Amino acid sequence: MGKFAVSGIALAVLAFSVGGTVAQTEDYAAWPVLKSTFPSTGGNGVMIKGYDPVIVKDKCVTTFMAALPNGEVYFNVVEFEAVAAQGGTLCQNGRWRSFDGKTTGTTPFRVFFKDGVFRGTPN
Repeated sequence: MGKFAVSGIALAVLAFSVGGTVAQTEDYAAWPVLKSTFPSTGGNGVMIKGYDPVIVKDKCVTTFMAALPNGEVYFNVVEFEAVAAQGGTLCQNGRWRSFDGKTTGTTPFRVFFKDGVFRGTPN
């Protein structure tokens, strides 16, 4: 491959990157303020209640209730990875489990903490 062919490929890659295909950084501080009660990311009318995260070292943890439309309530705990981001702490890659240990799962929900305020992933 000639010198000009390699340069042409490099320019094409650069143009592709500059052309807006690079992912935009989310503005976590623009997320809505986290409320202790909100709809579950899993849907089906499930409400999450009592969400009050605490950051300890590299983890973000909270207990919560999952309230089903039929009145059943399940008690759980979720633990996120806490990473520095945009001058605050982003809690991501959440893993939850029921208090009795019978059910577990993951959540796409994320939380951002900065200037004394927790914010949650927008719906």
